Amino acid sequence: MKQLLVQSHRGGGLLTPENTIESFIETWNLGAVPEADLRTTSDGVIVAFHDKNFARVVKDISSELKEKGVQDVTFQKLSALDVGSWKDDKFAGQRICDLAEIFTLMRGCSDRLLYMDIKDVKLPQLADLVRKFEVTEQVIFAAPEEQLLRDWRNLVPQGQTLLWMGILSNSDEGMLRHRLERLRNEDFSGVTQLQIHVEAIRNNGDWQFKPSLKFLRTIAAELKSSGVLFQSLPWECGDAEVYRRLLEVGVQSFASDYPKVALRVLRDWAEFHSLSD
Repeated sequence: MKQLLVQSHRGGGLLTPENTIESFIETWNLGAVPEADLRTTSDGVIVAFHDKNFARVVKDISSELKEKGVQDVTFQKLSALDVGSWKDDKFAGQRICDLAEIFTLMRGCSDRLLYMDIKDVKLPQLADLVRKFEVTEQVIFAAPEEQLLRDWRNLVPQGQTLLWMGILSNSDEGMLRHRLERLRNEDFSGVTQLQIHVEAIRNNGDWQFKPSLKFLRTIAAELKSSGVLFQSLPWECGDAEVYRRLLEVGVQSFASDYPKVALRVLRDWAEFHSLSD
């Protein structure tokens, strides 16, 4: 991975509706990397959609479909749903896209990368699709269980992976230390990138971090020595100072709902340190 990596959460962060082809294109044009949350329709089509049901992101959905999810409908029925107007009427008409459509736009464009967050997908089918469209080196397989990453590397030995850890209440340092100790004992097998969710709260004019910056600095040093890229997701935070503070303790990459902010800070940081060398 030679480029600066900013993962745009759920496709386009807060800039666009989630997981639509328009969000991916906008993120690529920005210079960031979209995240696609992958699920499978009832007729076996892998698509990009985050939630377990349609209630949140399909405006004016029928009561019949409200509690149903991707796995309950065919791709033909799914692709008729409007998943843009819930965000803003200017996005009306945006649709759920299948992964093949995304890969078509990536094929032959080496600067177009994609994080694939695994929700409900058969890995052999996904691996076949990645190879068919020749995007093996452009996709990063993301999941919260390290065994899934290892299963992916068995199918795609040269594939990039991201292990994401912690969802706010589960991001306490004790839990993270325990998981990191296990990963260390396994030589970070199957893991090429590691993401830790961070909560930043302003208190008396300064930022307080959970996990602490001291803890993150220790993790950053260990991951660097192990050749694992360290990514942080500052949850629901668009303050540039938070991103700068994380870079100071050794974070190398970001996932963000504010990809423009994260990318600007990361580019400024890289330029300053290049000039300082």
